[in-house]
Amino acid sequence: MQRRTWIIIAAVVLLVAAYFGWRAYTAPAADAAFKTAEVMRGDLEEVITANGTLNPVRVVSVGTQVSGTVAKLYVDYNDRVAAGQLLLELDPSVYAARLAASEASLANIKSSQALAAANAARAAELYRQNFISRQEYETTVAGARGATAQVQQAEAQIKQDRTNLGYTVIRSPVAGVVISREVDLGQTVAASFNTPTLFKIARDLTKMQIEAAVAEADVSRVKVGQRVDFTVDAYGTRAFTGTVSQIRLNPTTQQNVVTYTVIVSVANPDGALLPGMTANAAFLVSEHKDVLLIPNAALSFKPEGWKPQRGKSGGKKAYDPNMLTVFVARDGKPDPVRIKIGASDSDFSEIVSGPLKAGDAVITADTSKDKKVTASFGPPGRK
Repeated sequence: MQRRTWIIIAAVVLLVAAYFGWRAYTAPAADAAFKTAEVMRGDLEEVITANGTLNPVRVVSVGTQVSGTVAKLYVDYNDRVAAGQLLLELDPSVYAARLAASEASLANIKSSQALAAANAARAAELYRQNFISRQEYETTVAGARGATAQVQQAEAQIKQDRTNLGYTVIRSPVAGVVISREVDLGQTVAASFNTPTLFKIARDLTKMQIEAAVAEADVSRVKVGQRVDFTVDAYGTRAFTGTVSQIRLNPTTQQNVVTYTVIVSVANPDGALLPGMTANAAFLVSEHKDVLLIPNAALSFKPEGWKPQRGKSGGKKAYDPNMLTVFVARDGKPDPVRIKIGASDSDFSEIVSGPLKAGDAVITADTSKDKKVTASFGPPGRK
């Protein structure tokens, strides 16, 4: 019995020793209280992001100058049309009747003109023989001239009515693709003060453009000829490329946010890009090859209770927003290091100067149980 007791005690002692040995072996290093990332060398592209809408470079709105009911419709969405091709016909009956009435009126006026001309000729002969007064003669001649003017007016009215009749036939002014049809058979269109739009025709869908809204804080870094990479939701991660062709000077203000429209020219040889697609554009501001990079999360990390030290010199130094303090884990404690950063993207910033080198581990977050881990997207405010 006593021997069994000693065996149990020995087993318990061994288990306790094994537990404390396991705790000592698996205890985290002091530096594990911090989440770190390495400084590395690599390439960095500084970009400006903006959203925009894809549209054809040239879109022609086809309208009508006369009112009427759509009698015949010859084209539909996505149809390719040639210049001068028949698109639509309005009911011509009203305009044909007006033309017929004007032609009949002209015939009547010409008959009256012929009589007035004959009367003027007879009056001239009688005036030479002193059978009528000069006043009677001039009155007859004036009547003949008035009849001639009426003929000219009637001819002009016929020309106008014939033109209006021609306007009931709508033809394509350009060659292209019908991207919008605004009317249907039997619909009445009214051309009073504003010309109604019947069709929209894109001249060339192999050449598109993005109308991107760039914030006023970024527009100074956008230049004509600048490369633009973009994606559209329809093709996921497939990348497309364009070039800035115009920066419009007319600003747009929405909820006190000022943006400028930037036109980006895009080639679309395979027709993959469609009008109206939303483009997520990145304007390439600068490229940096083989530079020292630091994760942006390290730029925003500050230990609890840490305060920047003030310089002891009495002179005032010019404030440099690019000078930042980052922290390196040394002996389980965050060691502050001053660096100067340059260009940045969403993940990394370029180290322009400072003691850091490739392979150094910088602190990005505090992983202690009583600390909150924070994430950062893009470089923080310069302090």
